[in-house]
Amino acid sequence: MTLHDDAVLVLKGYEVEDPRQRELRQTYLDHLAARPDGMWKACGGGHLTASALVIDPEGGRVLLTLHRKLRMWLQMGGHCEPGDTALATAALREAAEESGITGLTLLPGGPVRLDRHPVPAPCEWHLDVQYAATVPPGATERISDESLELRWFPYDRVSEVADTSVVRLVEGTLARLGALPGV
Repeated sequence: MTLHDDAVLVLKGYEVEDPRQRELRQTYLDHLAARPDGMWKACGGGHLTASALVIDPEGGRVLLTLHRKLRMWLQMGGHCEPGDTALATAALREAAEESGITGLTLLPGGPVRLDRHPVPAPCEWHLDVQYAATVPPGATERISDESLELRWFPYDRVSEVADTSVVRLVEGTLARLGALPGV
């Protein structure tokens, strides 16, 4: 199975009540149907990306990166690579590379959210498939070349530093965990 095939299956299986998320899922599926290269950075007009919000449920916090190019606090994530065989493993790889944490575990249930956002040329759009990953006990983060800084934020402080897409990802992750902000 190709990464493209996996993405189609993941998106078809992404069942949500939010009509905006359902519409976005269809946008992603239409993109992939029209573009066999829709997984890759070279795809004109946009491409799928994979990300993961790194969380410490025991500590009630999330690890965000101050992205070197965008200068924004974001979850870990990025472009799919030729060796990736699944969106979930691409998200996990990106999270481990950018956080420096080994042994991350994706939350069960597939993607938490979808987010389509503009990016500087030549990419145009990222069609991000967003997961969440938990840290193993005693994990220590290590900054990568893609980050200016890594920092842990309590759930209820994310809105003070990050944009709406990250805040919604935190909310979706907490709903998946059955927790409330600040818990």
